[in-house]
Amino acid sequence: MKPVVTIIMATYNRANFIVETLHSIQQQTFHNWECLIIDDGGTDNTIEVITSILEQDTRFQFLKRPNTYLKGLPGCRNYGLDLAQGDYIIFFDDDDIVHPKNLELCLKELNDNNYSFCRYLRTVFTGEFNYNFDLTNTYDSFQIGNTDVYSLIKHELPFNSCAVMWRKSCFNENRFVEHLMYAEEWELYSRILSSGVVGVSINKILFFGRKHPNSNTGEFYSNNPIRKKSNNDAILLVLSNLKKKQLLTDSILRYFIQMAYDYKEFNLFSSIITTLELSGFLKLKWQLFYMFFPVRLYLYSLKKKMFS
Repeated sequence: MKPVVTIIMATYNRANFIVETLHSIQQQTFHNWECLIIDDGGTDNTIEVITSILEQDTRFQFLKRPNTYLKGLPGCRNYGLDLAQGDYIIFFDDDDIVHPKNLELCLKELNDNNYSFCRYLRTVFTGEFNYNFDLTNTYDSFQIGNTDVYSLIKHELPFNSCAVMWRKSCFNENRFVEHLMYAEEWELYSRILSSGVVGVSINKILFFGRKHPNSNTGEFYSNNPIRKKSNNDAILLVLSNLKKKQLLTDSILRYFIQMAYDYKEFNLFSSIITTLELSGFLKLKWQLFYMFFPVRLYLYSLKKKMFS
């Protein structure tokens, strides 16, 4: 029977966590899914620890990423997208825990044909996981459209890679940028949302991310240069997309130019000016803004201290 949902899971040396993740997927109250486990060239015993699951549950498939896709999370996910049979796509990581009603509740919301995706809440945990799930079906919800792309970009409305179910059609013309090693979902999801699709967000935690230092996010916040350079490149792609779709505003440009101070080693400010092809008055305007931003920041912090 053709699966309704395709779960795409990239994996790399997660033998110590992946079994618990797969068991949480098996506990889904909605059963008609396939899970494509895409190995990114791992060297541990992942295949050995999951062999019994693969033999007992044919909804799981273990596949090696071919060399036609770049090494990394984006390449693995793109490979999964090209193989997916389901009408709905969801990305799960190989070290996390999924709420039993994740697929059921997302599909319930996506019965509304006006919605192209269902976003939900994600939380994190460390150490042993507490399996005391909230199994009720009560939650609030709100609609998300392309005007919310700015909130997504500024992380005011987070779109975690594992906290959205998408209609497969959202990926007809959109794929992960494979050279990105961080912020790849942020870049892609902002591109999809800016295309005019409408979705729903439900205020219920349906995914639990395992917090540990070897995760991509953990490495980014440890100032890993590869992750930081990837975020720099993703910023430029986001800005280029907004310009192309005539959605670039002074407010969002100001946001990124302020951020450029943290990316001086990559010359982010100059790259922004070049990418957006700013010239004349606009170029001078933002150069002055960038030049005097530290002064404004200092005066703001001084004022805050005086009145605190």
